Amino acid sequence: MKKDIIIPEVENVFIAVVQEWSDDFMEKVWYAYLVNDSDFNIESVMVVSKAFGTIDGEMKKTSLLRHAFVEVPSVSVVKIEMVEKSVLALNNEFMVTYFIGNTLYDKKFIFKAHSIHEDFSEEVPILFVEGIMVK
Repeated sequence: MKKDIIIPEVENVFIAVVQEWSDDFMEKVWYAYLVNDSDFNIESVMVVSKAFGTIDGEMKKTSLLRHAFVEVPSVSVVKIEMVEKSVLALNNEFMVTYFIGNTLYDKKFIFKAHSIHEDFSEEVPILFVEGIMVK
């Protein structure tokens, strides 16, 4: 029965996007991080990302990118991927699924179009640098 299914709430695990210097591109680029600010190690972590939205009246979407991490220790971060500047005008979605013990957690984090910008930066816990967070 649906009423018997318990869906736990994701707490203290979130996505942050931080601007860093890239020697490859010789400019600052945005990188997405998974932040585990909880007291628990999270295991069998799967992150699926995509971007979608409308540009000049035309619907655009990117392919799915999948990332897997065996474990993300408590109070730590893991770099997921670079966020290409051409997709900053789109909604950027990160679907995160993981286990704590035998309990499955999942949550969708969405950075709205044009929300990844230096003007909206705040300090990211654990990284202690300026970035954009979706909790």
